[in-house]
Amino acid sequence: MATALWIAHVAVSDAEAYGKYAALAGPILASFGENFLARSGRYVQLEGNDRARNVVARFPSVEAAVECYHSAAYQAALVHAKGASVRDLVVVEELGA
Repeated sequence: MATALWIAHVAVSDAEAYGKYAALAGPILASFGENFLARSGRYVQLEGNDRARNVVARFPSVEAAVECYHSAAYQAALVHAKGASVRDLVVVEELGA
C-alpha cells in the first residue's frame, strides 16, 4: 500500500486556541502512524494564497490519513482550530511508495 502525504496550509488568527489544537492533534496523528516531514519551517510562496504555517506529514496510507481526520479524537481537537485559523488540507498518495 502506498504512503500518503497530509498537506496543510494554515493562516492562524488566534495563536492561543490554535496552540490547543496543535497540542492535542500531535499525539492523535502519531497514533495513526503519522511522521512530520515539514512543520512551520522556512518557506517561499511562489503562487496562490500565502499562509505562514505549512505542514507536511506522511501517513502509512491515504486511508489511515482520512481515518485519522474523521476520528472522534481528531474532530474534538479540531474544534480549537475552527475560528482560530483558515486552513486548506489535502491528502495525496505518494508516487512509488
